[in-house]
Amino acid sequence: MGEIVKEDLGKISALLEKVLGTGEYDKLERLGGLTNHTYHATLKDGREYVVRIPGEGTEELIVRSDERVSTELACRLDIDAQMLYFGKDGSKVTEYIKNAVTMSADSLKDEGRMRKMAAIYRKIHSCGENTGVPFEVFDMAAGYEKIINDLNVPMFADYAEQKAKVMAIKAQIDKAVNAPKVPCHNDPLCENWVEGDDAEGGRRLYLIDWEYAGMNDGMWDVSDVSIEAGYDEAQDEFLLKEYLGRKPSVLDKKHFLANKIYVDFLWTLWAKTRVPYAGQPMEDWAVERYARMIDNIAAFEAL
Repeated sequence: MGEIVKEDLGKISALLEKVLGTGEYDKLERLGGLTNHTYHATLKDGREYVVRIPGEGTEELIVRSDERVSTELACRLDIDAQMLYFGKDGSKVTEYIKNAVTMSADSLKDEGRMRKMAAIYRKIHSCGENTGVPFEVFDMAAGYEKIINDLNVPMFADYAEQKAKVMAIKAQIDKAVNAPKVPCHNDPLCENWVEGDDAEGGRRLYLIDWEYAGMNDGMWDVSDVSIEAGYDEAQDEFLLKEYLGRKPSVLDKKHFLANKIYVDFLWTLWAKTRVPYAGQPMEDWAVERYARMIDNIAAFEAL
């Protein structure tokens, strides 16, 4: 758990008062998250809620009205915890998931949870809705590049060379795969998967925090969680089979690997935009993703 930000306390009380009619809580703890300040608030009567305060600089990166559309869809599909309030600035109050456990790379390697993840992906990717929210990876990358340049954040010396390789892979996959744009989460960090109680007394998974959600190739979500959970080749094969409902073909695997490359390409740039706000930890995160992207480019070229 992180430290509570004193400046957030008044905002939390005001939100609780606005949404629930009381700003008094008995217990408050800071939850994880890279972008925002998120808190678990327990009221004096025992009711539990999650309160989110938007992070500094997020107004440049996230369109909150778009996030709300995707969050509402996730709630209708019973994928996320039910939302009680969503402010124009991105402040949010949701129900707390009972006996919630935030997932980790290790816990997401469990095959039962992998099946549940694949089922959640199939549910949202096949829902047939168009949120009207674009998630154009390479348009976003260009936007992040502009922010990086405007903030004078140093880039990698071989960035232009590696970007050219990424674009060549994109051209190859676009020609071979006709992937429809479907509602996607687009940022399934391990911490965005939460296990909690279900109505039947069992346990289920929730996928939370839809800040980057939008219409995208569904394979992005599958590739992204593989990266975040550190899956090996056998685990990738298992997840792909569960998601596709069949044994993956060579083209499926190339499609999957290409999206791994796109994921690290985009989030490397995103991390660079956060360096002026979060400092060295974000620079280290960018370096790690960039190195993995280069390794996956080599793996793709070897297929």
